[in-house]
Amino acid sequence: MTTTTPSSGPLAGIKVLELGTLIAGPFCSRMLAEFGADVIKVEAPGVGDPLRQWRVLKDGTSLWWSVQARNKKSLTLNMKDPQAQDIARKLALEADIIIENYRPGVLEKWNLGYEDLKKLNPATIMVRLSGYGQTGPLKDLPGFGAIGESMGGIRYVSGHQDRPPVRIGISIGDSVAALHGVIGAMMALRHRDVTGGRWNGKDGELRVAGQGQMVDVALYESVFNLMESLVPEFDQAGVVRERTGGALPGIVPSNTYTTADGKNIVIAGNGDAIFKRLMLAIDRADMANDPQLERNDGRVPRTEEIDRAIQAWCSGKTIDDALAILQAADVPVGKIYSVRDMMTDPQFLARNMFEQHAFADGTPIKLPAVTPKLSETPGGTKWIGPELGQHNAEILRSLGYDDAQIAQLREDKVI
Repeated sequence: MTTTTPSSGPLAGIKVLELGTLIAGPFCSRMLAEFGADVIKVEAPGVGDPLRQWRVLKDGTSLWWSVQARNKKSLTLNMKDPQAQDIARKLALEADIIIENYRPGVLEKWNLGYEDLKKLNPATIMVRLSGYGQTGPLKDLPGFGAIGESMGGIRYVSGHQDRPPVRIGISIGDSVAALHGVIGAMMALRHRDVTGGRWNGKDGELRVAGQGQMVDVALYESVFNLMESLVPEFDQAGVVRERTGGALPGIVPSNTYTTADGKNIVIAGNGDAIFKRLMLAIDRADMANDPQLERNDGRVPRTEEIDRAIQAWCSGKTIDDALAILQAADVPVGKIYSVRDMMTDPQFLARNMFEQHAFADGTPIKLPAVTPKLSETPGGTKWIGPELGQHNAEILRSLGYDDAQIAQLREDKVI
């Protein structure tokens, strides 16, 4: 475990304006902040991002906030006020990337939509994350991650066939959408740079510049993008993939099994050579040498038989013994980790997957380390999630506001 002092990062010098709440938009900008981007997060005065009060709290603030808002600067703006909209517009025109996850049309009401800003800055890159995207008959409906997961297909295939679909225990739809937003932002940034670079005409003069664009991320489409061979299987074979519990349908064997000490173990012996090693390791030479089982297409019709054989072997072994035997046989195998397992696991520790930081009062806190790992320009945590409005004066001064004007904005409840 380490306390990181990150390099400037590969995104040093990139300015990001975050106009979003909760998960998808903030997670997108969080990743940019982790790799050096200067991220300004706009929050509502008095209450801030609702995520500040989600899940487990410390002194009234979510522990999740420490991670989701790390390296960001907090600016409070009452976006219903024209003065606040003017401040946001100034920041947007200076930004390389704008990230927002309001319902489609909200920014347009404030004259902050993509087309509005593009007229003033042709290099504008705006990442828009919403439930259904910026077009289509459903675009105006509220679309949370759970809805995106359902419509995108992942809920339908999650769980056991004889029970209703289940959700994964995290907000996977929002997070997957955020990752698509990061990918889109990086591609748009690359395109902008190769077509002329950043526009920086603060005096309002329209200058030759690189081409910006809108990155339209729909939650349901981001989930849909993960669904592997779902579409061609249905189109060509009429196959509707169903729930299969812990197994991976059509790829055999790959399932979850229970050991003698009541622990769960995942075994993925679906490669042809791996399958043979697995069968020999569990003392089933008959199956290892069965010509019908040499290839996956021969194993699929005998899935239940293969799973019964593996389960029978696991039932006679503790999880530690099973892991040792199968790892020695070079078979992909692993236990199912809880966070308690992770915090003491040698692999997690060797990879420095935890960072040690502290709250303002000095109380220590561990955070997950930044991924992916870059060899020359790694990301890291400069500070944990900020206090609400912590950077108001700093940001407003950078826009030319003096202390008297800032005090007036505070009195007018603009900030």
